[in-house]
Amino acid sequence: MNNAFTLTRLETRKNALGTTRVVTAQDTGELQPGEVLLKIGRFSLTTNNITYAAFGDAVMKYWQFFPTGDADWGHMPAWGFADVVASNVEGVAVGERFYGYFPIASHLRMQPVRVTPRGFYDGAPHRSELVSAYNQYMRCSNDAGYVAALEDYQMLVRPLFITSFMLADFLEDNAFFGAKQVVVSSASSKTAFGTAFCLRPREGLALIAATSNANRAFVESLGCYDRTLSYEEVTALPADVPTLYVDFSGNDDLRATIHHHFGEALVYDCYAGSAQKTEFLGDTTSLPGPTPKLYFAPVQIRKRNADWGPQEVNRRFNEAQGSFIAELSRPGNRWMTLAQGEGFAHAQAVIADLYAGRVDPRQAHVVRLAG
Repeated sequence: MNNAFTLTRLETRKNALGTTRVVTAQDTGELQPGEVLLKIGRFSLTTNNITYAAFGDAVMKYWQFFPTGDADWGHMPAWGFADVVASNVEGVAVGERFYGYFPIASHLRMQPVRVTPRGFYDGAPHRSELVSAYNQYMRCSNDAGYVAALEDYQMLVRPLFITSFMLADFLEDNAFFGAKQVVVSSASSKTAFGTAFCLRPREGLALIAATSNANRAFVESLGCYDRTLSYEEVTALPADVPTLYVDFSGNDDLRATIHHHFGEALVYDCYAGSAQKTEFLGDTTSLPGPTPKLYFAPVQIRKRNADWGPQEVNRRFNEAQGSFIAELSRPGNRWMTLAQGEGFAHAQAVIADLYAGRVDPRQAHVVRLAG
């Protein structure tokens, strides 16, 4: 029986994240013991994917999840759904559908370990030292948060909203570091307004959106921030109010403006990621106020798993995510419209637009490859 197939992959140039290429190769289709083959059906594309690539060689090591063997080109990870088309692993059956972290590719060979009714972890040796949260694959038939009709929203929202949910929890867990107002940059991004969704309503804390003039009307329409300012207007805020900065922009000039304006009244600078920035931070040693700190969702997840137990973490997350998806999927909602497309060429165009900042903040892109 001939199990051979054509493996198609989209690769990203590491030093020019808007540049991609499509590479094909023939695969025999023969499995090794302990191996499964999944066919990737659909995935989401947001600025979060650009962030993965931007930090690909940094502490998170995103390029290492799906190595290409080429130092200049990497596999940009994406969240989506895939079906098992061949299996040499007990407990993982052909035809089962899984949600998780995949390369932008037609297929993926995996080595499932820790197989349970909930799913499995990829035990491939090169992933053993990487963050385990990205190595887990959820069995759709046993996922309390899965609704087949809402797959597009789940793969768009879940990877972003886990960041939003845990960021909101991290800030609350630390009593907002004593802040009376929170300034959120790139407030039009889905992760930013997801965080705002989780934080509202909250007495005694002003949630202030900072955004570009082009996105101001959209941000104001969301209704989840107390006040919306253009970046140029941030210095109009009172400089003596204890302020927490949540940065989704990665803009060094804006960070400097925030630090110099608030000075010692800036109680915390939380860097939550950026689509356009390809390194962690510029030189921050000359900035007054606190040293910027990178927020990393898996750290807070681990803490809450210890505090509450994994089941309670999942329950709280699924409840919050369900409310958020209900809002986003409501016809005529002000938050999000799906932008659906097919094939690798479409994915390339979306990635180029995301990297260049040409995507309407209301649009949420999903790409279908099969199934």
